[in-house]
Amino acid sequence: MARFARLRLRAACILLPLLAASAVQAQNAKYDPGADDKTIKIGTTAPLSGPVSAFAQIAKSAEAYFRKVNDEGGVNGRRIQMIIADDAYSPPKTVEQTRRLVESEEVLLIFGGVGTPTNSAVHKYLNDRKVPQLFLGSGAAKWDDPKNFPWTVGWQPTYRDEAIAYAKYIKANHANAKIGVLYQNDDLGKDYLKALEEGLGSAEAIVARAAYETSAPTVDTQILQLKTTGADVVLVAATPKFAAQAIRKIGEIGWKPVTIISNVSASISGVLEPAGKDNSTGVISSQYLKDATDPASKDDAGYKEWLAFMDKYLPDANKSDWLNVYGYTIAQTLVTVLKASGNDLTRANVMKQATTLRDVKLPMLINGTAVNNSPEHYTPMTSLQLIRFDGTRWVPFGDLLKN
Repeated sequence: MARFARLRLRAACILLPLLAASAVQAQNAKYDPGADDKTIKIGTTAPLSGPVSAFAQIAKSAEAYFRKVNDEGGVNGRRIQMIIADDAYSPPKTVEQTRRLVESEEVLLIFGGVGTPTNSAVHKYLNDRKVPQLFLGSGAAKWDDPKNFPWTVGWQPTYRDEAIAYAKYIKANHANAKIGVLYQNDDLGKDYLKALEEGLGSAEAIVARAAYETSAPTVDTQILQLKTTGADVVLVAATPKFAAQAIRKIGEIGWKPVTIISNVSASISGVLEPAGKDNSTGVISSQYLKDATDPASKDDAGYKEWLAFMDKYLPDANKSDWLNVYGYTIAQTLVTVLKASGNDLTRANVMKQATTLRDVKLPMLINGTAVNNSPEHYTPMTSLQLIRFDGTRWVPFGDLLKN
């Protein structure tokens, strides 16, 4: 009996400091809606259905990474709960679903929403309510506006930076080019078009502009229109479905322009293979994430880490789809922010951490790059590498472009 009492006393001596520490944490913790001692609730809208449903893989891979984090003990002892709402890439649905996430589900923040028009539809709403809108699946330059929209942070290099990189390439390698542009008729496409003109220094080299709506069945008519102008360089500022159609149509009609595609569509499995590898050979784009299809990656430590994650948490997903790399990496960025927030899980502190990222190295960022931003410049990623498809894989060329 005495031995049992001693064991109970010893157990109490071990347990009491732990309980005291937990009580101090709970006492000192600060929370806004969506967070407590056990859970951090976040929300996202994604096109689980609709014309750009390929982009839903961003949310799926991010959610899988959060499951990994939870299995390893969570963030400062708290589990991440991610609620994915289908907006079908329709701005009115984005508004409806975002309001539900904020007002009914009471999430702490909105994370990784896909699309420029969709995020634009809730931009003011989230800022007016002071709800963080973090690491968006869109490269619109408008997200980097801390003065007017201090609660929104993009993630990837902006479409402006990307289009200017293509303009520099065209000026250096195709000085007398006649340029045709296929672009999505929304902020995404218009950002590329405007920045391309800026990077070229003049709009005169652009001999044709052809817009398409995401509700359109194909872009065949637009491609035929561009061909008739004599364009010998074509920029395809399009989402995956339409980029694949454009590349395939260019090949089918025997046209041989230099073809550049926006990096949102630089997926081998989602775009180049459906377009036909023969049609896609020679296509140019850019990257800021490691290419999971590159044989040179097999010995890379970051790639091995990503591959182990995929094998365990997304075993049936297509490893050649770069969106799985994208979702994984933006999820790691958010976990960095949440860890830095400590026990102060107020929206204001989360925003402070999300806008003061310093030299954050992540496994699947291309070498020589890191996540960095500041309260004056919100965009975390600014470096790009030009790449060319050789029929099998993307091959980098030229210097790393830092903006």
